[in-house]
Amino acid sequence: MPVDPVLVVHGGAWAIPDDVVEDHLDGVQHALAAGWRVLERHGSALDAVEEAVVVMEDEETFDAGRGSFLNREGKVQLDALIMDGASLRAGGVGCVEHLRNPVRVARKILSESPHVYFVAEGAERFAAEHGIPLCKNEDLIIPREIERLRQFQAHAQEQKPDLFAPSISHDTVGAVAVDRNGDIAAATSTGGTLSKAPGRLHCLCMVYC
Repeated sequence: MPVDPVLVVHGGAWAIPDDVVEDHLDGVQHALAAGWRVLERHGSALDAVEEAVVVMEDEETFDAGRGSFLNREGKVQLDALIMDGASLRAGGVGCVEHLRNPVRVARKILSESPHVYFVAEGAERFAAEHGIPLCKNEDLIIPREIERLRQFQAHAQEQKPDLFAPSISHDTVGAVAVDRNGDIAAATSTGGTLSKAPGRLHCLCMVYC
């Protein structure tokens, strides 16, 4: 028996500055619209969460994809994970530096690989072998984040920073959906925390009831 579809989208949890609240709200609305279009056409929950997260990876407002926090060396390094509630299969990538939409690769891993998780060069090689183009790391970096890292590191020389401060660790975006078949799926994507150590993998956890 068909059920009413549901889609929940979040753009990270942190103390959002007043001057960018509207940008975050707009971005989440765009992501919600993209995922909802899939569900309206009787698409799968898996497709819906993928499309919603792709929008947030493309929006420079969020800490995912282009515009993410920079690591200690001034690079963008991304993680993403997607999970299918019907099969309990998952696919993920970690520490990738040359992918505009890491959630696309996570989905491809879920669908076309016997493995669950690829990292760094291995993940990027898998992407290229499956028709997903790579990009330069510089294409993922924006001036706002260069300045944010500069200020953070200058402050860090004066005193040890709080790595869990809400201003530097708003972390993961994500989406959860239920489609008309009652199947559940979820996806997340993140650039991690500001000035993180290169190679640090952020835990992307998903729980189904």
